[in-house]
Amino acid sequence: MKINDNKVVALSYVLDVEGAVRDRADAEHPLEFIFGMGYLLPKFEANVLDKEVGDTFDFVLTPEEGYGVYSASAVLDLARSMFESDGKIDERIRVGATVPMMTNDGRVVPGRVLEINDEKVKMDFNHELAGKTLHFTGEVLAVREATDKELAEGLHGELAHHCSGNCSDCEGGCGK
Repeated sequence: MKINDNKVVALSYVLDVEGAVRDRADAEHPLEFIFGMGYLLPKFEANVLDKEVGDTFDFVLTPEEGYGVYSASAVLDLARSMFESDGKIDERIRVGATVPMMTNDGRVVPGRVLEINDEKVKMDFNHELAGKTLHFTGEVLAVREATDKELAEGLHGELAHHCSGNCSDCEGGCGK
């Protein structure tokens, strides 16, 4: 069976970035995903499309095909007071830490703390692999049809609707 839309795929792989192994998945703990649902980088999926169990892959993604080019405009100085409570800075805010932040439109984005001073916290909102060339090697371990439930709810239930009881879409108790 070939990899294409709505197939559950299991891969082993090694991601090399600038000569160092950055990530890996092996046969005992493979990367599993539903192909064509947008879980992975589009160019990653394009490079494994139509492969079958036992096929290997070896490809490179440019920064533009991966996580984008590094943007200096994504490095921001934020008021230290945003991170303080009772005059003390939150303990999670330390140089090198990545913390979730919320955009004006309600999206959560990770920001890496670069610097802290008396007035500002400098944060980098670029993806940690922005500007990097990504070299993937690996093997296709399994390919199967996704079930209707997996297509509706996601491979691990990540798309399932969990009603809190006061959801405006389901008027307080859809039971989904």
